[in-house]
Amino acid sequence: MPQPKIVVITGAASGIGAATSRIFADQDYRLVLLDVAYEQPQQASNNKNDTSTLHLKVDVSQAQEVNAAFQHIVDTYGRIDILVNNAGVGTKEFVKTEHHDLDDWQRVIAINQSSVFYCMKYVLPQMTQQGFGNIINVASLAGLKASGYNLAYSASKFAVVGMTKSAALEYGSQNIRINCVCPGYTKSPLLDSLFTMKPKLKERFLQATPMGRYGQPEEIAEAILWLASENSKYITGQSIVIDGGLSL
Repeated sequence: MPQPKIVVITGAASGIGAATSRIFADQDYRLVLLDVAYEQPQQASNNKNDTSTLHLKVDVSQAQEVNAAFQHIVDTYGRIDILVNNAGVGTKEFVKTEHHDLDDWQRVIAINQSSVFYCMKYVLPQMTQQGFGNIINVASLAGLKASGYNLAYSASKFAVVGMTKSAALEYGSQNIRINCVCPGYTKSPLLDSLFTMKPKLKERFLQATPMGRYGQPEEIAEAILWLASENSKYITGQSIVIDGGLSL
């Protein structure tokens, strides 16, 4: 019987990360979940199939912590089959570029952009050595089109799309696929915090979405699962938009 695939998910404690964790657990993957919210160390089991899950408290904006985490995962399981770079935050306030807070810029870039680089940097040597691997980065529709009053977030997500394409070009010949998903407005703590800051945006965003509703985290997770599967084995370097038609 084949061994379950090892999947690492960052930002796994809530929102799209938590939904992705659940859907992978239902498909008998062995999960390693990274989040700054976890206690360290913590072992748990998936609700459905009781496959061992490892929870690691990791601040993915810190290169040393990411490196140590991946070394621990390889020491524990011997390989890493799939990486889902999901960790992300939004800006603390929506302002024009000239008024953007410098500390907020550094925070958003560190978590949304640098963490993706760190995770790919430290997982790719292992994937290259084992001769296979699959990386799915969570970008955003804001990484494909303008997002006013939201410069740091937009910059970070454009960077995720660019890093995805560049790394996919570099590693395609080594049986390593790298893609990203670009969600539109999706129900999550990040979206909730946005509506707390700007309540009027809730109805405005809804009206702008042709399907007339917000996305569910599980719908984004389904796309991530598909990209991680053999059903998409000839796809790499792509940005899959999941936005209810918003980009139209």
